[in-house]
Amino acid sequence: MEHITSRRNETVRAVAALRSASARRKQQAFLCEGARLCADAAESGISIRSFFYTQKALQKYPQYLDTIRQHTAGKEYLLEPSVAQLLADTRNSQEIFCVCAFPNTADTTPESFLHRPAAGACLALEQLQDPANLGTVLRTAEALGINCVLLCGQCCDPFSPKALRGGMGAAFRLPLVHFSSFAAAAPLFHQAGWQTMAAVPDTNAEKVTKVDFSVPVIMAVGNEGNGLLPETVAACSRRVTIPMLGRAESLNASASASILMWEMMRGRGRNNG
Repeated sequence: MEHITSRRNETVRAVAALRSASARRKQQAFLCEGARLCADAAESGISIRSFFYTQKALQKYPQYLDTIRQHTAGKEYLLEPSVAQLLADTRNSQEIFCVCAFPNTADTTPESFLHRPAAGACLALEQLQDPANLGTVLRTAEALGINCVLLCGQCCDPFSPKALRGGMGAAFRLPLVHFSSFAAAAPLFHQAGWQTMAAVPDTNAEKVTKVDFSVPVIMAVGNEGNGLLPETVAACSRRVTIPMLGRAESLNASASASILMWEMMRGRGRNNG
């Protein structure tokens, strides 16, 4: 175990750089913060390259640190509190951090997704910009048993600190597949046996509560401000909407996605049971 006392330490500065998306892409790694989240990453099979903690964290969270040690051969570092501040993304940090390699992407490439038999229910998120929203959606998707989440276009990074906290570790276990364009990929989804549905705030669209979800489905949800791109809506097999009785014309992206996923999985359970 190495004891780091200087804020100028090169190892710490390289780790602190992982708070930016470009550094995460370059290093193919992300920074995980918090006792429970770091232990969850270790238990979920995420490869932990190194982990860091302060003396205070060692005394307060020994069980979590033991869990990390049991699941990784990564090098450990003891930090002074002033050094830990360089890595912290939260106001009241628990002062435990892990540098984690991105999950194995061999089974989550667009090619592998399209070559698998279509089955179950998937969610496609297009241009989602708020990492907190993305984290919430991923947490709900895992809880409800969604098979896979497609991140389409310029979605925010699911391994950013805020998204990781919002998702409570869902990104460690939920298959995430990136597509540069949903509209361009839609014909390939159809060829593979998927039915695609565009979620739109349009009373003329099919009510999601009346839709048959017994077939393999990809539900597309748009970003917070503009919804789905017009070409994405046009490329989908069907358009569906959430029926609303109040005066609101639309819902927050994460709220919409949660309702749609619930209806997808409720519908599958009803048709399978």
